[in-house]
Amino acid sequence: MLYQITDIEFDFDDEDDLDDDYKSDLFDEALSQIWEASDEDDLVEEVTTAYGWCIKSLNYRHVLS
Repeated sequence: MLYQITDIEFDFDDEDDLDDDYKSDLFDEALSQIWEASDEDDLVEEVTTAYGWCIKSLNYRHVLS
């Protein structure tokens, strides 16, 4: 299935030294892509693997091909 992320919150809680530009760029990049995954859990795993950050929350929509 194809997914488009509409909102995402990465777990940056233990990282006080990250600048806001980096966080914003990561957010924008995640939202600009179409993700392929088998289900919501797989989508979370795909995003976590791609960016190296755990996900606190995630909203998405299915993309019909």
